[in-house]
Amino acid sequence: MCPFPDVTDKLPAEMKRKEPAGLPELSEAEIVRHYVRLSQMNHGVDLGPYLLGSCTMKYNPKINETIARFPKFVNIHPKQPDATVQGSLELLYRLQEALKAISGFDATSLHPAAGAHGEFTALKVFKAYHKKNGQGQRTEIIIPDSAHGTNPASSILAGFSTLEIISGEDGLIDIEALKGALSDKTAGIMITNPNTIGVFEKDIVEICKLVHEAGGLVYLDGANLNGIMGVVLPSEMGFDVMHANLHKTFASPHGGGGPGSGAIMVTKELEPFLPAPVVKYDEAKDYYYQEYDLPDAIDAVHSYYGNFGVCLRALAYIYRLGGDGIREACENAVLNANYLMHRFLELDGIEVPRAEGVPRKHEFIASPVPLKEETGISAMEIAKAMLDYQIHCPTVYFPLIVPEALMVEPTEIESKISLDYVADVMAEIVRIAREDPEKLHKAPFRTAISKVDDVTANRSPVLSWKMMED
Repeated sequence: MCPFPDVTDKLPAEMKRKEPAGLPELSEAEIVRHYVRLSQMNHGVDLGPYLLGSCTMKYNPKINETIARFPKFVNIHPKQPDATVQGSLELLYRLQEALKAISGFDATSLHPAAGAHGEFTALKVFKAYHKKNGQGQRTEIIIPDSAHGTNPASSILAGFSTLEIISGEDGLIDIEALKGALSDKTAGIMITNPNTIGVFEKDIVEICKLVHEAGGLVYLDGANLNGIMGVVLPSEMGFDVMHANLHKTFASPHGGGGPGSGAIMVTKELEPFLPAPVVKYDEAKDYYYQEYDLPDAIDAVHSYYGNFGVCLRALAYIYRLGGDGIREACENAVLNANYLMHRFLELDGIEVPRAEGVPRKHEFIASPVPLKEETGISAMEIAKAMLDYQIHCPTVYFPLIVPEALMVEPTEIESKISLDYVADVMAEIVRIAREDPEKLHKAPFRTAISKVDDVTANRSPVLSWKMMED
C-alpha cells in the first residue's frame, strides 16, 4: 500500500492533467547512474587543476558546505523578526567585521550577489556621494585598458560614461595618460590591483592621490584579492571602496555562474550611502539588528541581505584559516603562480609578455605567439588540448592587451607535484604542436564531446538529451 495519500481527487478539474505526464519509468539505480555519468562529463576543481585565470577557482572545503546546509540556517525566513534570528545576524555581523579587518575599510555591505554586482553597487554609491556634495557634473569613470570587462558595463549601468586610458609596456597604468584624462567630470577610476597581468600597480599611491586631487573617488576591483590578502590593506593604498568576491577569494563554489557574493567595503565617508539594511550590534543590549533607517542609502540592489549561504561559507573559511592562514594562502598562491610561470618560460615558443622579468602575484599571462607563428597552433587550441589531460584550461584571449593570452591562476591549493604535471602537459602540447599540429587542430579527444565549432555552439546550442546522439 502506498504510504502517501492520493490527493489528485482534491485538485480542481482545470488543474488535472488531460494526459499522463510522459515521464520515463526508471529505477533508482538507473537514475543514479544517469546523474553520476553527467557529473563525470564535467571537469571541476575536485577532479584536477582548474587554471581559470582571474576567477580564482580554488578548492571549496566541505566543512563550508556542511555549515551552509545546517537546517537551522536553511529553514529560516528573511522576514522573521530580528529577535528570532540572532545567531544568523551575529554571523553576518562577524563577516562584516572580518572583511573590514582584511580590507582595512570602515564599513561593509553584503548585499551584492556577484563581483559585477559589487562594482555596480559601489558605483551607485559614487553617484550618491557626488550628488550629496553638489557634484552632479561628475559623470565619467576612468578605466584602464587592461580592466575586467565588467568594469565598463557596470559603469554604464550605473549611469556613468567611461573613459579608457592605456597601459604602458610594463602593463601598468600610464601616469601621464591618467593625468590627461582627469577633469571636473571625473567621478572616479576603477582599478584592479594586482592587475590583470598579475603585476602589482607600484604607483598606486600616486594614482589615488591624483584622482583625489581632481575630486574623484578610487574603486578597487577586488577580483584579484587572492594575490594580496593578509599582506597589504587595500585601504592603505588610497582606495575609497572595493568589492571582494566571497565566492572566489573565500572559497565558495561558483562554477556555472553562481551563486556568489560581491561584498563591498567602504570608507567612513561613503558608509551612509550603503544600501539598507545594514546589520548592526547594540552592545548595551547584546542585540543584533537590521538597520533600515538610512536616509542617504542607495536603492536596494538585492532582496533582503545578500546570499546568506555564500556568506556562511566565507566566514567558515576565514575563521578556519585565521589571520596567519589568510596571509599564508596568499603567499602560496603567489609562489605557485611564479613557479609555474618559470616552468612555462622554459618552453620554446611560450612567452610571458609585458613587465618581462617582473615577479607576478597570483596569476600570469602566457602567450604562445612564437609557437603559433611557427606551427599555426593558437591559444584556444592549446586550451582545448589541456582538457584531454584532466586540466581545466586557463582563461583565453583576456586581457586584450596580450595577444593569444592564456591567463593562468593555479591558486594556493595546488602542490608542486600538481604544478609540475601542468608544466609537463604544456611541454607535451608544445611538442605535439611541432610534430603533429593537425592533431591539436582536432583536440580534445577524451572529453564527452569532442571539438565543436565555437560559433555554432554559441549561436545554436543543443541543450537537451539529444546531444548524446551526436
